[in-house]
Amino acid sequence: MTKPILVTSAAGGRQGKTGRHVSEMLLKRGLPVRAFVHKLDERSEHLRALGAEIFAGDFLDVRSVQRAAEGTSAIYFAYPVQDGLMDATAIMALAAREARITRLVNLVMLQSSPDAPTPRMRQNYLSEQVFEWANVGAVHIRATVFYENLAALVRQSLPAQGAIRLPWGEESTVLPLVAGEDVGRVAVGLLTGPERAAGTAVRMIGTTISLKEIIATFARVLAKDVHYQEISDDEWRRHAASRNYNPHAIEHLSSLWRAIRGAAIDPNDPNYAMTDTIEKIGGAKPKTFEAFVQEGQSELLAKSA
Repeated sequence: MTKPILVTSAAGGRQGKTGRHVSEMLLKRGLPVRAFVHKLDERSEHLRALGAEIFAGDFLDVRSVQRAAEGTSAIYFAYPVQDGLMDATAIMALAAREARITRLVNLVMLQSSPDAPTPRMRQNYLSEQVFEWANVGAVHIRATVFYENLAALVRQSLPAQGAIRLPWGEESTVLPLVAGEDVGRVAVGLLTGPERAAGTAVRMIGTTISLKEIIATFARVLAKDVHYQEISDDEWRRHAASRNYNPHAIEHLSSLWRAIRGAAIDPNDPNYAMTDTIEKIGGAKPKTFEAFVQEGQSELLAKSA
């Protein structure tokens, strides 16, 4: 019997829901999946109905993760933007090594280095090192900001006010973005395709787009008057806290917004060009931002509670 692939964050969360995409794509291929979820709910039941083995566990509980990894063939590791990444990495590295894993796909952020602009990105770099020391065949997906993250931010003010209220500077600000679905597709390619050298880093950018173009896309697709309203970092922090963003995420995103404003990214800069990994490894062209907005129209226009 084929061993299952362990997929963490399988139910899907606030970020790109990549674990959910990976689970569904693997199951569609007829591959066995052990879906690691934080709790049992309608999301885990959906995966169970598709054929996944559901494992309710805790990233920060050593015994829980050891049991989840036992008897698996490969692991997809995607830790949410919250405290605990280094502990979760060490625990998963231990469990993967004990389970004799030789292929682990680790999702991190586009900039992963000791001097990256946000604390989360710097932790991502350390996470990469831990997995490589564990000798579990770690390959790293370095993905930029998800379309889904942008949509979640926009939903907070767009339906009621027709405004995108963010501390992103002028409308000329340029952002590299990618669809969570495309990240999931590449992860599946890395989990099931030819083995790659341990420590390989795969960069993922689906599009590089200006804030002005983002606003125009929302307005065109939603047939709605949309405008940008710049707010201060402090105002954004207060608003994020009122929306139950955790302190780790608030600090990461606040630092990220400052970095994006200060980077003055040139859309023609090859460092921020659309990467070919989505098509080469994932087997499909990157989803455009416009297609993403078209698919999520009803959700984008639903007033946030």
